Amino acid sequence: MNKKNILKIIEENCEPIIEDLGYDLVDIEFIKENGQQFLRFYIGNVEGITIGDCQKVSEAVGNKLDEIDIIKNSYYLEISSPGLDRPLKTDKDLRRNIGKEIEVSLYKNIDGKKKYTGKLASFTQENIIIIEENQKERAIQRDIISNIKLVVKF
Repeated sequence: MNKKNILKIIEENCEPIIEDLGYDLVDIEFIKENGQQFLRFYIGNVEGITIGDCQKVSEAVGNKLDEIDIIKNSYYLEISSPGLDRPLKTDKDLRRNIGKEIEVSLYKNIDGKKKYTGKLASFTQENIIIIEENQKERAIQRDIISNIKLVVKF
């Protein structure tokens, strides 16, 4: 079975468990680093993620992974928060960040710029709508967006 199918089965089996615990499954990756295999789950919620949250999810997901036994080789299971600077890729990511300030990078210029910053107001399948600093609403076509990320202010 290929990696994509393995990840799909893992997601189908583990996402309901993660959601029942009160978290969102942001991403899963199965990678090899320094000769070791890692299965990483990135989880989130509106309050943020603690080490205790990661431990709780690790125990529940670990039990399910043992039950379905789809990965035959040894691997390390890691549960983590996705981090502040990760790209917002899915509708679920966007929904979770409505009202927050984002930076949108584009494949091509719009009005002479390839980057826009503003509060994420809404989105559709075709566009995301941000409110720029000058309070102007700007709709940006999703098919010309190369990256969206949260603006982190310290």
